[in-house]
Amino acid sequence: MSKTEIAKDVVIIGAGIAGLTAGLYAARLELKTLILENALVGGQISSAANIENYPGIAHIGGNKLSTVVMQQAQSFGAEVDEFDEIERVELDGTEKLIETANYCYRAKAVILATGQHRRKLGLQEEARFANRGVHYCEVCDGHVYQGKIIAVAGGGNSAVDAAIFLTKYGAKVYLIHRSELRADESSQQKLFDNPKIEVILQTKIAKLLGDTRLRQLELLDRSTEASRLLEVDGLFVNVGVEPNVELFRDQIKLNERGFVIAGEDCRTNLEGVFAAGDVREKEFRQLTTAAADGTVAALQADRYIRQLGIRN
Repeated sequence: MSKTEIAKDVVIIGAGIAGLTAGLYAARLELKTLILENALVGGQISSAANIENYPGIAHIGGNKLSTVVMQQAQSFGAEVDEFDEIERVELDGTEKLIETANYCYRAKAVILATGQHRRKLGLQEEARFANRGVHYCEVCDGHVYQGKIIAVAGGGNSAVDAAIFLTKYGAKVYLIHRSELRADESSQQKLFDNPKIEVILQTKIAKLLGDTRLRQLELLDRSTEASRLLEVDGLFVNVGVEPNVELFRDQIKLNERGFVIAGEDCRTNLEGVFAAGDVREKEFRQLTTAAADGTVAALQADRYIRQLGIRN
């Protein structure tokens, strides 16, 4: 059975802040706009409990912010399709094809706002203990460990922030990193000032141990090669991120780290295809830079479509 074909001016793949902002601007420009999201609207930021660095808003939850921006986009006519799995895309040529589980969309322009995801430790037992002691979202799953012993793997700002956040639940929190901390000084100060947190550096997590769920970490001291076991109830992995590019890896030029090569104009190597937010090659990845990318990408898409002289 063939799928229903639907024509759009712009299809935005990804509904994080970059994608939602692009949808808001594109819809206000009176483009027929569709925002597609494989999972939850909001992307990674939807799990943030408290955002304090978004201009004009002193405090807001990530899910609330995403909802507000989505509703703004919808108020101007943008369509948001959540949980319709994207199966393939064809981005070359004047007309782009985006096929989901239910429909085939044809668009003049596409904005890639697929974001990034947390990297795994790469240990043999990691998949077996997923959601059985091993987690990748402290805001989503931290509450399960009320009064328990928690470990966090990682040494950057996000790992440090995760350890501090988890002290609201855990009786004890370990931050384990294979080298020195990379987090900024103010975050490190909060970390070391918190009596619930113990920092273990120059130490590798060598193995995950347990029966039906995680019970212990085997730690390897990188300077002495000595190993020891650490009793834990849960481990939150925060050791870096990878871009979500599997849908279009063979069509779009990527840098050596896998991020989409696109400048501040958000233009990729393909005409009519733009990249916005965390998936784009850039130095800083913040909510505000994601929103800026979404704005630029939508304006560029509108210019491109006007140059074509055709709207759906």
